[in-house]
Amino acid sequence: MSRPLVFAHRGASAYAIENSLEAFDRALDMQADGIELDIQTTKDDVPVVIHDINLRRLTGKNGLVSSFTLEEIKKLRVGKLFVRKFKGPKILTFDEFLAWHKNHLVPLNVELKESFLENEKALKIAVEKCRDIEGLHISSFHPVLLEKAKKIAPEIESAIIATKFLNWDELDKIPFIDTVHANKTRYYKERYLEACLRQKKKCRFYNINGSEKYIATPHKAVIGWITDYPQIVRDAQQHQY
Repeated sequence: MSRPLVFAHRGASAYAIENSLEAFDRALDMQADGIELDIQTTKDDVPVVIHDINLRRLTGKNGLVSSFTLEEIKKLRVGKLFVRKFKGPKILTFDEFLAWHKNHLVPLNVELKESFLENEKALKIAVEKCRDIEGLHISSFHPVLLEKAKKIAPEIESAIIATKFLNWDELDKIPFIDTVHANKTRYYKERYLEACLRQKKKCRFYNINGSEKYIATPHKAVIGWITDYPQIVRDAQQHQY
């Protein structure tokens, strides 16, 4: 049995600024198998690597990513909200991240964020950039984005991030979904795992910290862990693999 792959959540985000090149580099140093990252779109349809739709937490600038042009976004620096030291790196464009990835050909989990809901042009641009990248899958909380992405690039694996609205017993009725991503606390339970197995869907779980006993002996439906602590999770896997 092959082990579930370990994806570094926004890079090694427990050790470096999330979604930064430093976080991605550190993730690979910590033996992550793959990288999870988030993309939003700017006002001028450029995909950028940032989690929040509002810039305030990471840059101190109160405003939506989608209301700023790339030129305006690039004037900002990211940092810590509470210490107000926004002197970190600039926000990456998706193209800049992909240029880094060409030298680090690891699996990718690209999460489409909410700014794409109102911008189909930007969604198409982002999904087209994902084509032909081996080991890449797209995830989102928003089924409509995954449905549209699947129409643009049917070959790309799509993963729905589970909410209370997801009917696990009817996953096979959602043809544009290949995989489920779920919070470990709420959903790493037999009924959900077996529902995936029964309907030939796979699972990845997030908020993994390495202390979970099931890491060493995962359920058959599990193909990945998403974590801020890739080295700890990889070490935990060694008990079985």
